[in-house]
Amino acid sequence: MGQELKEKLASLPSTPGVYLMKNANGHILYVGKARDLKKRVGSYFSDTGQKDLKTSLLIKKIDHFDTILTNTEKEALILESNLIKRHRPRYNVILKDDKRYPCLRLDTKSPYPGLTIARKIEKDGALYFGPFPSAGAVRETLKLIHKI
Repeated sequence: MGQELKEKLASLPSTPGVYLMKNANGHILYVGKARDLKKRVGSYFSDTGQKDLKTSLLIKKIDHFDTILTNTEKEALILESNLIKRHRPRYNVILKDDKRYPCLRLDTKSPYPGLTIARKIEKDGALYFGPFPSAGAVRETLKLIHKI
């Protein structure tokens, strides 16, 4: 492990966030989330613990990493999911579940555009805001917007 990587590891905060492991060309190899970035990212480069074959191969290809800080672990989970869907990193398993976080959808093509709740973002020309971790909070926000 290079000196630059060691310094970056040492400067990581112990806060929630997402990390992106990249190769020398800057391609994203893996996206992960952490409650404590310092501990989680550091665990990849520590000599302690047995690592499986996939993780060992990943570590050999890592040249550098980037981090994105979040306020909560829940925000990190949503961001991680979005980044995996967008970049489709080789070492991530894409989970297929039917739980989708709600978004607000604004149909700009309608003569009277209005906000609705959507759980799937489609390429239909509408504007989507979100995703949001709490469906209840989205409904309350939408009620307030409609009231105003």
